[in-house]
Amino acid sequence: MSDNNLGHTQNIVLGGGCFWCTESVYKEVRGVLDVESGYSNGQAEQPSYEAVCTGRTGCNEVVKLVYDPAQVSLRELLEIFFVIHDPTTPNRQGNDVGTQYRSGIYFSTDAQRATAQALMDELAAENAFDAPIVTELLPLAHYWPAEAYHQDFFERNPHQGYCMAVAAPKVAKFRKTFARLARS
Repeated sequence: MSDNNLGHTQNIVLGGGCFWCTESVYKEVRGVLDVESGYSNGQAEQPSYEAVCTGRTGCNEVVKLVYDPAQVSLRELLEIFFVIHDPTTPNRQGNDVGTQYRSGIYFSTDAQRATAQALMDELAAENAFDAPIVTELLPLAHYWPAEAYHQDFFERNPHQGYCMAVAAPKVAKFRKTFARLARS
């Protein structure tokens, strides 16, 4: 945790398919102070987007969230996560296929791990999905920020085809499902 003028902040790293889509949703969440697209939990040092896209680096496309837990809880962030992507498809989100699109929660503390595991157990017990959850829950390892042109991609390219077809509907779903957590 680090100090800032809002109090204490925390970080969590999530892999929910294409980072453009995941980033676009979390930028809308009240209490999320920063969202950075990146790569994690692979073997490559400072991987490029092109290398990650080969599927041979082991890296996942992720977003690193910096958030104020006084405004939004980790559980709320994870509830959003499980609504905006399909946690039941291994190495796939829609038409995006490969290990770089796997569902993952990458924690830095035991408390984060426990919160994520408890929510995953609840969702499984409730049969919230038509298939078992395959989201990996692992310690954060080998995080690297993505190239500058990936940051704020949806915000800068709202009319790009992929953004209109995939990211925009996820943002709309977030706003409808979690209106209480949306920025004013």
